[in-house]
Amino acid sequence: MRLILASTSPRRREILALLGAPFEVIAPEFTEQLSDFVPIDDEVLQFAVGKAQSVAAKYPESVVIGSDTMIQLGREKIGKPADADDARRILGLLSGKMHKIYTSVAIIDGSGGPGLKIVETVLVTMRELSPGEIDRYLAAGESWDKAGAYSIQDQGRSLIVAMEGDYLAAVGMPLKQIVGYLKDRGLECAVDVDNLYMNKYP
Repeated sequence: MRLILASTSPRRREILALLGAPFEVIAPEFTEQLSDFVPIDDEVLQFAVGKAQSVAAKYPESVVIGSDTMIQLGREKIGKPADADDARRILGLLSGKMHKIYTSVAIIDGSGGPGLKIVETVLVTMRELSPGEIDRYLAAGESWDKAGAYSIQDQGRSLIVAMEGDYLAAVGMPLKQIVGYLKDRGLECAVDVDNLYMNKYP
């Protein structure tokens, strides 16, 4: 089974590597364009499917995994910041509020399996941030290429006061469902994902 991660995200590569199974990483040829008219859970899944399809078209007999993450605050969808000013604006919006992280996974299985489409949600509450704290966090360089302009697994953890849901989904890709699918397809995984979550990502 040829397993491919359709992603440019180092975080998703690190998460999939936890399985201990060989896989390739290929950048998808897909452009994300947010819409005001598509519900966020539908759109985040569409993006994951689009990424996976763009790679599966070139490697049709492979198992291709695509994923995407988006944040919702009230009625606003929040993706990756366009620049430093946008990152500052996003962190100011999230400051002191609870937001919801939507992370999708789409598996296109060209080796005969049914594939998989899921969306995981995580509730996160950020503490109140002063303008100076926001500037210092931006200077750390973690905001770029991150939905919500922060990284929950690095220095951004200090911004968070509460989280409810799958930690790895908040980081960038839920692992349990992927493991379940791949095991059903006969792929041997070197890690016990239940113990992994229990001991490392409770």
